[in-house]
Amino acid sequence: MSDDYSASSIQVLEGLEAVRKRPGMYIGDPHDGTALHHCIWEVVDNSVDEHLAGYNNKIEVAIKPDGVLSVRDFGRGIPVGLHEEFGISAAEVIMTKLHAGGKFDNSSYKVSGGLHGVGVSAVNAVSEWMEVTIHRDGKIHQQMYNAGVPVAPLKIVGDCDDTGTIIAFKPDLTIFTEIVEFEFDQIDTRLKETAFLNAGLEIQISDEREEEHHTVKHLYQGGISEFVSQINVSREAMHQEVIVISGDKELEIGTVTIDLALQWSSAFSESIRCYTNIIRNKDGGTHMSGLRTALTSSLNSYAKKKNLLKGESLSGDDVREGLTAIVSVKHPDPSFSSQTKDKLVSSEVTGIVQTIVYEKLGEFFEENPSVAKIVIEKALLASKARKAAQKARELTRRKGVLEGGGLPGKLADCQSRDPSECEVYLVEGDSAGGSAKTGRDRRIQAILPLRGKILNVERQKRNIVKVFQNQEIQTMIRALGAGVGNNPEDEGSFDPQKLRYSKIIIMTDADIDGAHIRTLMLTFLWRFMRPAITEGHVYIAQPPLYQLSKG
Repeated sequence: MSDDYSASSIQVLEGLEAVRKRPGMYIGDPHDGTALHHCIWEVVDNSVDEHLAGYNNKIEVAIKPDGVLSVRDFGRGIPVGLHEEFGISAAEVIMTKLHAGGKFDNSSYKVSGGLHGVGVSAVNAVSEWMEVTIHRDGKIHQQMYNAGVPVAPLKIVGDCDDTGTIIAFKPDLTIFTEIVEFEFDQIDTRLKETAFLNAGLEIQISDEREEEHHTVKHLYQGGISEFVSQINVSREAMHQEVIVISGDKELEIGTVTIDLALQWSSAFSESIRCYTNIIRNKDGGTHMSGLRTALTSSLNSYAKKKNLLKGESLSGDDVREGLTAIVSVKHPDPSFSSQTKDKLVSSEVTGIVQTIVYEKLGEFFEENPSVAKIVIEKALLASKARKAAQKARELTRRKGVLEGGGLPGKLADCQSRDPSECEVYLVEGDSAGGSAKTGRDRRIQAILPLRGKILNVERQKRNIVKVFQNQEIQTMIRALGAGVGNNPEDEGSFDPQKLRYSKIIIMTDADIDGAHIRTLMLTFLWRFMRPAITEGHVYIAQPPLYQLSKG
């Protein structure tokens, strides 16, 4: 590193050079596949904007051989006329100048997800080559770029009787160095979401890398209501009808529109997906905050008015247990936490969403009291479960499970106190536990015999208290010593860092009963100690089929 820091040290990166130098600032991590696929979203989002403007009803995405991807829409086509300020075609301005495009003028696009000149030009910058083909005014216009630099001016290459834009690009492998192949399933999932969010827009994806092309089409007339139903297809819905809420608010900059679809299921977890101008905000944001606040307020208000709470209040976690929701905001000038738009930070959206959802959901419950009762009963059960889990956590703390004196009497503990080298065997029955004890390494291996089949927690969704009253489950909680519950915000919830053993090994007999017991144990761990599984602490022992004895 040079110590010479002077005026000559200051560099100014102009145009697309800045994107090539620091791609992560514009399109995300170029090494883990995030940026590679974000290039697709930038191009597709511009085609979606043509649909939102009322000019496009179909998008075709094709993964071609040699790492090339193309996106075609049937919108108006990028403008091709001469740009007076720059003296080049408008298309070239859009493809090569950052912060250039037709979306800063509300007369061209009322709302937009992508920004021509931010998204597309950034993709152009990180591409080995890009080709844009424009069908407009009866002519086919075409231009080629290498690393964002035009090879020649835009030219007419033929005639046409349709309109639209085709963008083909090959990512530059000097920028994308690790994950360099497009993932069909990842792209298909995102395009399916986009089709759900745009009722009536057909999106087609084709994988042309193999001799036999694979094509999938997405077209949904039901919009986000159909989206929620599709997410819940493998879950037990608590009410058949998907609740749909819409509203808007006039601001000086334009109209903010809110669309929401929600349905509760018997699941324990919540699933809320947030979108702004059809773009997924994976980290949520102000629309998520407004929705959560409104849900809690609305359900508590209705339940208290109908005397369903008996003096208590429902928490946000109680209300959202089992909720599947899609919240879609259309905003004329949204603000995000980063270029990748992962989080909406427009402060005014919180109040807009909160007001609309609170009022409309309250009206829905008044008109559909049977649904309201089901949802509130579900939340009350969640509240009871939360309190029962808290009692179980208090039990583990009272018993001092990190000290030997508080451990279950049936646990044959190991000598080591270093969790990283210790493992515990959850063994079916006392007799098998006895055999396991004689064959273990006492220094690092602990044995916990469990009597018969533990409680099937999946059948106790409406009676969680019973789960924590079960003796065998209490024994497991105390032995593992890491708390219980999957919500990290709750005091005493399961913390894998506190496990007394780095390996939890389920060892059951090699028969049908053994397989059933193993499934019951896994179900409990998944429902109440999920990080133990997701972080790789849970193992299945291969049970012995034969015994050899001498004498």
